[in-house]
Amino acid sequence: MTNKKIFLTAKSTLIIIFTMMFIVLALFMPKIFLRNNIYYVSKDINKLHSQNISLKEENKFLSQQLETMKYKNQIMDSLLLQYSVE
Repeated sequence: MTNKKIFLTAKSTLIIIFTMMFIVLALFMPKIFLRNNIYYVSKDINKLHSQNISLKEENKFLSQQLETMKYKNQIMDSLLLQYSVE
């Protein structure tokens, strides 16, 4: 009889341990999942932010080049008009 009681207590202890492990996993899995998602989304946001900064700088550079070309074009037009009148 004592072997049977030991077996039952060992079995019930294992059931309690596995139940507690399942409850702990059930509680912490959503937290781990959300942390992973937040990490990857923030990584994407940082990548897009750096691309945005880079594109803004490129836009400034291209705007300056465009203004320079417009200025050169105005000068060339005025020179051409001046020589064509003479």
